Amino acid sequence: MHWFVTLQQWFGTVGDSIVEYMKNSMVYITTMNIYDVFEILIIAFLVYYMLSWVKATRAWLLLRGIIVIMVFLALAFLMDMSTIKWLAQNVLSFAVMAFIVVMQPELRRALENLGRHNFLPSSIFSDSTHREQELFSEKTINEITKACVEMGKVRTGALIVIEQKESLVEYERTGIQVDAIVSNQLLINIFEHNTPLHDGAVIIRGNRVTYATCYLPLSNNPELKAMGVGTRHRAGVGISEVADSLTVIVSEQTGKISVAYTGKIETNLSSEQLRERLQMILNNKMSEEKTSGKKKRIGKRREKQ
Repeated sequence: MHWFVTLQQWFGTVGDSIVEYMKNSMVYITTMNIYDVFEILIIAFLVYYMLSWVKATRAWLLLRGIIVIMVFLALAFLMDMSTIKWLAQNVLSFAVMAFIVVMQPELRRALENLGRHNFLPSSIFSDSTHREQELFSEKTINEITKACVEMGKVRTGALIVIEQKESLVEYERTGIQVDAIVSNQLLINIFEHNTPLHDGAVIIRGNRVTYATCYLPLSNNPELKAMGVGTRHRAGVGISEVADSLTVIVSEQTGKISVAYTGKIETNLSSEQLRERLQMILNNKMSEEKTSGKKKRIGKRREKQ
């Protein structure tokens, strides 16, 4: 019955602590100022962001495992299991380092996603060396759509990455430079079996095919395994998880067309559906051009004044 008495004492201690905490909280609330409210909002945002991130990654499964271990350790401390307590106290520091190592890809992706939000003016962190992009045109949409439909008919696998705001230079370095205007004949020829450039991904910037045979990061999304897709689809989703690019995938096994964007994949698209997804990029770029044009005109007016 020793453990039962210990449990009663523990609950009593916890109850006293909660009462004391509530008393201190009431005192604290009466002395709060605007900075305290601001601090609470920041903490609430961080907690919400962390929970949203955890739920969308493998970290959710890991967190469930950690909760099970913590419950087991709590019982071990209540029952005064000295050996387990000693192991927990000595292993804790190494466990934190192990968690960081295991979750490194997810932690990096979370920081990248946080960095994509425009909390600060873009001019503060603007890259002056970033290359100007051509406007993604209707002709390019038609050429990509036609090429994908034709390749789907003969089951030629293809992986086409369309760059948007975020640069894909890091992945271009793994490929071979092409620098040619987008055409359906060019894309079909690149992905034709047994040609030098067919293996890997093609990167499109504006209206030009910049690089071919590029290697992309593979997604670890467990939903893809359930869908039974292969390496090409995992690569298409993987690049969409780390950048704002849109990826068009043609399956070599089924000939079906898929699109990956923001870490999500749509499969078995028709030519019209593919055209709509590509049109989304054109609309985004046109709206950006209008916005930047308005800012330039406003800046010129202020200079004249």
